[in-house]
Amino acid sequence: MRKTTFILPVLAVVIAGILSSLYIVDEREKVLVLQFGQIRQVVEEPGLGFKIPLIQEVVRYDDRILSLDTETIEVTPSDDRRLVVDAFTRYRIADVVQFRQAVGVGGIRAAEDRLSSILNAQIREVLGADQVTSDTILSPQRRDLALRIRAQARTSAEGLGLEIVDVRLKQTNLPQQNLEATFARMRAEREREAADEIARGNEAAQRVRAAADRTTVETVSNAEREADITRGEADAERNRIYAQAFGNNPEFFAFYRSLAALEKSMDSNNSTLVFSPESEFLGQMFDAIRADGLGAVALQDVDIDQLREMAPESEISPDLPEAERRRLEEDAAAQEAEASGEDATN
Repeated sequence: MRKTTFILPVLAVVIAGILSSLYIVDEREKVLVLQFGQIRQVVEEPGLGFKIPLIQEVVRYDDRILSLDTETIEVTPSDDRRLVVDAFTRYRIADVVQFRQAVGVGGIRAAEDRLSSILNAQIREVLGADQVTSDTILSPQRRDLALRIRAQARTSAEGLGLEIVDVRLKQTNLPQQNLEATFARMRAEREREAADEIARGNEAAQRVRAAADRTTVETVSNAEREADITRGEADAERNRIYAQAFGNNPEFFAFYRSLAALEKSMDSNNSTLVFSPESEFLGQMFDAIRADGLGAVALQDVDIDQLREMAPESEISPDLPEAERRRLEEDAAAQEAEASGEDATN
C-alpha cells in the first residue's frame, strides 16, 4: 500500500514531464525552440518534436502567405497633381530566425507595422520619381509601377526575414478638395461646350430662318408683281371694252355713270336722297334717259282715257277683312256713279 502510494505520484510527474516535452509542428507553421530567449532549434518540417520541459519553449509562426493593406497616403507625381493611393501586399516569413531577431517578441504585428512603413516609403519614391505623371499612374502602366515598388520593397523586407510575394495598387484617386475642383472644372468645360453648341444651333437657326423669310418675301413679291401685272392687263382690257362700248353710245354711258354714282351714294344706313330740281346730277341722269330722240311730252297730248284702258284692272285682295272689303266696294260704286253722272251732264 505504501509502495503504490509512492509510485503513483512519481508516475504522474513522469507522464506530465513527457507530455510537456512533446510538441506537434503543423504543416502550416514554422517553430522555434527557445532556451532562455536564445534560439536552440528551428523546425520547419511538420511532425512531432521534443524539448526540455520548463527550460525550453516553443514559438510558432505562420508559414502561409499573408496579406497586408497599407494605409492611404498622398503622393505627388512629377506633374504636381496630388493623388491618394492605397495598396496591399502579400508576404510570407522566409527566414524565421532572422524574423525573430528583427521583430523580437512583437511577432507578426510588429513586422506588419515595419513592412507598412517600408511599402509607403517605396510607393512615395516610385510614384514621385521623374517621368511618372498622374496620367501614368492612372493608366495601364500602373502594373509596371507596382512591380518596381515590389522589387525595391523586397530588398528592405529581407532584413526582416520576410519575402514580398506581390504588391498591388488598389485605388488611386484625387484628394477630396482636388476632386471637387476637378469636378467643377469638368462641369465648367461641359457647360462651355453646351453653350458653344447652343450658339452654333442658334446661328444655324437664324440662317435658316433668314433664308425662309427671304424666300417668303421673294415669293410674295413675285406673286404681287404678277398679280399687279395681271390686274393691270385686266383693267386695261376692261377700260378698252368700256371705251369701245361707251364710245358707241355716249348718252348711255352718261346714264350708266349717273346710276353708278347714285348707287355709291346710297348706303345701307341712308337710302333716302333729296335733290333740287335744278340739280346737275339729276339733269345728267334724265338727259341720258331722253337721249336718242326722247323729248319732253306735253300733258295735253296725252289721251287719259286711253291710258286708263291700258292700265290693268285692280282687284281687291281676298285677304282683307270683310268690313274693309265692303268699304272699298262702296267707294268704287260711288266713284262709278259720280263718273256716270258727269257723263250724262255732258
